[in-house]
Amino acid sequence: LRLFGFLVISLAAWYLGYFAAARVPQNAISIEALQEIGKKPVLRAPAPRRQKCDHWSPCPPGNFAYRILSGGGKQRRAKICFEDEQLISEWNDDIGSGINIAIVNCNCVVDSTDQSREMMNFIRNAPEGSLILMATHDDGSTRLKNDAKKLVEELGSKEIKNIKFRSSWVFIAAKGFKLPDNIQKEKINHSDQTKNRYKGWPAEIQIEGCIPRNLI
Repeated sequence: LRLFGFLVISLAAWYLGYFAAARVPQNAISIEALQEIGKKPVLRAPAPRRQKCDHWSPCPPGNFAYRILSGGGKQRRAKICFEDEQLISEWNDDIGSGINIAIVNCNCVVDSTDQSREMMNFIRNAPEGSLILMATHDDGSTRLKNDAKKLVEELGSKEIKNIKFRSSWVFIAAKGFKLPDNIQKEKINHSDQTKNRYKGWPAEIQIEGCIPRNLI
């Protein structure tokens, strides 16, 4: 009986296979198609949307976006971005203190300079309620006078007097109001011949964040 049952089942399986082969078109089933059945669907994430000043995520509503990037090597210029606007022009290696500075006031009027002689007056003449953003390119220490360092220190800098030859330095300050405590206001990276990313230059550094609009 077991043998008879086995024969009946085998015959039925053969018949079903023959019937399927006769009725289904030859190109309807392929090895590739069978392999695809076992695969899980691949969900492709949409391309990330570019945010202001190249932030990874957007600033909350009611905030300005900013990003300050120091120079790095001869080819990588310092960049100061505010609300997706680049605030500094091309660097001139023959003039300047090596420190780029940009000021944004309550009317979103932007000024900038890289002239050493102008920097102190630039800061002093900035109206109350201004945001001051600074970044080095090349050397920001050699031509920077002590009275200029003191002025920047009064803005809240803790590193301006520590700047050395070709140190990478970025700084954000406020005139006439207090910046939020949770933002990074300053960063410095000193030149070290054993660790420099570029020949004679340390790696560039940056700070970025969001500033509530009602502060400016």
